[in-house]
Amino acid sequence: MMKWFWKYVFPGLFGLFIYANIRVINDTVAHFRFWRRDWMITAIEVIFCIGTGYIMLFAFDKLFQRFDKRLQHTINFKIILQELGWVIIITEVTNNAIFTPVAALTDDGLSWGDFATINIIPLLFCLVYYTVVRSSKLLQAYVNNKLLLEKMTNDHLQTELKFLKAQYHPHFLFNALNTVYFQMDDNVAEAKKSIEKFSELLRYQLYDQQQTVPVNQELHYLHNFIDLQKVRSSDKLQLQVHFDQALNSEQIYPLLFLPLVENAFKYVGGDYCITIEARKENDRICFMVENSIPIETAWIKENSSQPRNGIGLENLQRRLELLYPAKHTFTVVKKDTSFFAQIQLQVP
Repeated sequence: MMKWFWKYVFPGLFGLFIYANIRVINDTVAHFRFWRRDWMITAIEVIFCIGTGYIMLFAFDKLFQRFDKRLQHTINFKIILQELGWVIIITEVTNNAIFTPVAALTDDGLSWGDFATINIIPLLFCLVYYTVVRSSKLLQAYVNNKLLLEKMTNDHLQTELKFLKAQYHPHFLFNALNTVYFQMDDNVAEAKKSIEKFSELLRYQLYDQQQTVPVNQELHYLHNFIDLQKVRSSDKLQLQVHFDQALNSEQIYPLLFLPLVENAFKYVGGDYCITIEARKENDRICFMVENSIPIETAWIKENSSQPRNGIGLENLQRRLELLYPAKHTFTVVKKDTSFFAQIQLQVP
């Protein structure tokens, strides 16, 4: 019922309303009473004005349908200005094609005041109509475009995270399999234990890396990884591991700490010292790894403009940017004879 009213009745009322306002303004200024003249003239004006209402709103409807197709793809200030410009053009062309000749052929002819009123009053009402009718549509188009942009951004980020994950797993598998390979020559029983730990590590890596896990679960995973790495490490290795007991159920994304531990075992040298520490500081989880490096490595690093950030650390930095935007710090520092890396994550 309402749809029928807005389509078939409202345009005529809209044109009649514009005519009534023009009539009131002109008659008030001229001290004229339109009912004192021949009623046929008034009837003709009313019919033409009602017809004008149907023509203008029909043209607006077609215009809005055309711009709706463009709003499905994008919305910006330029599109809104173009649509508004066409509303003004349609209004002025219609007015001057119908209202102006009618005014010129009735009463005492067309004066400059009549011309100004005919061009200004209908335009004001058409702009009000445009604002009321299109505001909700433009707002909806803006929201839909924002949602689409966010979805495209999220899809891009998810794709990038999966790509980083695909790069990361072969890196881990290569190192772990090497460990078991060298162990097989010395002690088969211990190699079996290592394979058990290795299978447990792989099971953990089957978790969705875009879903959070309790931090104690992540630290348990690191314990298994460290035990596996100790098997192939030199007897000179001095390893210190301290995980704060206060870390328990805080939720974090998995496999963020592993690249630091993996790099420490890979590049340790010099005094063969590795320190691994995880602690809680207020609303932050701090994970720190420091390993000694050979003197020649320190000298090369000191005289090189290229940082020792392999694919593991580069991927880690990108994952942190994607998963913890503005809620993390990642520090990598080369000291005199050691390499220091730290991650701080802000958690709820």
